[in-house]
Amino acid sequence: MPGARTPERTTAPEPHQQAGRLPVFEIYPKEHAVPAPHPCVTKEKKPGRPRVAIIIDDMGYDEKIANRLISLGVPLTFSILPYSPRAADIAEAAHRNNIEVMLHLPMEPVEYPDVNPGKGALLTSMSPDELIGQLEKDIRQVPYVDGVNNHMGSRMTAISTRLYQIFSVLKKHGLFFIDSRTTPDTLCRPSARLFQIPFAERDLFIDNVPNVQSVERQIDRLIEIAKKNGKAIGIGHAHKTTCIALAKKLPEIKDHIDLVHASSLVCIVDR
Repeated sequence: MPGARTPERTTAPEPHQQAGRLPVFEIYPKEHAVPAPHPCVTKEKKPGRPRVAIIIDDMGYDEKIANRLISLGVPLTFSILPYSPRAADIAEAAHRNNIEVMLHLPMEPVEYPDVNPGKGALLTSMSPDELIGQLEKDIRQVPYVDGVNNHMGSRMTAISTRLYQIFSVLKKHGLFFIDSRTTPDTLCRPSARLFQIPFAERDLFIDNVPNVQSVERQIDRLIEIAKKNGKAIGIGHAHKTTCIALAKKLPEIKDHIDLVHASSLVCIVDR
């Protein structure tokens, strides 16, 4: 049916996550086209090599995974779920070790309430005051936050009036926003432009198929996108397979691109 929304896919947690510590569902949209590079109002650095930011979502539960990623010694970005039990400790360790910290902000997906984005979620049923109040609480849950990306949110990110409320708070706190692009109907870019919020979009999920070989192939794709566009943003998750694949691919990554924090790739968009 023309204009119909494609159902999103869900994946079960890895075996080490099944002890009830992590949400059962992570939402991956059916893959759609990589976004075209967006023109920036702000002047961007013109590097000699392509730049890639890798954001690790769903942080805040597994300190072993966090420490393993930190031990890679590269400038990753951790996106931490509010109210996760190890949020403050992982944020502190990241801050000490040149890992950028973001808030992984739970937002309502189209599958809600069958799929629950978790504690602290922003829901379309909230009044503006309730939504803004919840967002303020979520931001306070994670120390050292420089920016935000959405956890789920395929319904919320398609409603411009709700995004205006969200972005007004981010503007007040001086935070950037990276659209995880969980729906092709997202309105995050025009909303960020209206509010002059530093903004970028996810190019690829690198581990929506959670095995090492698949993650390696996605990293190769991310490098190619960066070579074509000068920059790229990949999103991975707190999975053992993602750690293994990143460690294996690091020498090749360093040969071709510069790994940077996510904040290095945001800008005020022109359109």
